[in-house]
Amino acid sequence: QVQLVESGGGLVQPGGSLRLSCAASGSIRSLFSIYAMTWYRQAPGKQRELAATITSVGSTNYADSVKGRFTISRDNLKMTVYLQMNSLKPEDTAVYYCHLHRPGYPGAPDYWGQGTQVTVSS
Repeated sequence: QVQLVESGGGLVQPGGSLRLSCAASGSIRSLFSIYAMTWYRQAPGKQRELAATITSVGSTNYADSVKGRFTISRDNLKMTVYLQMNSLKPEDTAVYYCHLHRPGYPGAPDYWGQGTQVTVSS
């Protein structure tokens, strides 16, 4: 069984920073490094949207709305992916979810975390 646990969310003032973590555990240990990880976010009343992705080889992709402010990284030994969020804006307020998946392998299992709330407000 595989679990993803997000942490690091909270309340921050506009312009502030947070670092989210998504830690994997369970039977994924030998395969974690070949998986991509994506951070999604869902604001109240809105659809879930992609925020940032990191591939198995470390290539990254960001939504235009977060480019230049967010940085995604991974530590395969710790089986953890991070999302450093700087210059936060009220519109970044959302529940953030991590998604472990294998692009190009539709039959491969994928996994979701439970979400962590980020609130940007003065």
